[in-house]
Amino acid sequence: MRLTRFTDLALRVLMRLAVQEADLPTTREVAAGMQVPYTHTAKVVARLQHLGLIEARRGRGGGLALTASGRAASIGGVVRELEGAGDVVDCDGATPCPLRGACVLRGALRRAQEAFFAALDPLTVNDLVASPTGPLLLSLSGGSGAGTGGPTGGPT
Repeated sequence: MRLTRFTDLALRVLMRLAVQEADLPTTREVAAGMQVPYTHTAKVVARLQHLGLIEARRGRGGGLALTASGRAASIGGVVRELEGAGDVVDCDGATPCPLRGACVLRGALRRAQEAFFAALDPLTVNDLVASPTGPLLLSLSGGSGAGTGGPTGGPT
């Protein structure tokens, strides 16, 4: 299964924010650091905010921050939410497949998709930024505080 660019960027935004402690980054800073368009990042940030995974603080000292529920969020749940419940193949599209009523492949692909999500279910955002990923992310983002340990961070 292949994730959409939107989901890929959303996971990277969550990981980036998970290692941030001080000097909350803005959406523009996150976009620049990941070398992706600001407009695309802004849409991702809005969706993650709507899901309660991040918060955007305005004004001086503002920026993006991961919420407690965002830090503990199941990656499988996040991916399911962002990718939607659609089938891997579109058997009922504009030109419906003539085999859709008796196709074994459709069921097998659905089970494979669920196995994919199930493999991600036990992972949390904190798990994704455990060492060695968290320290590397922090060095790439130019951050000063490591969010990969302590009471708000993940395991080291």
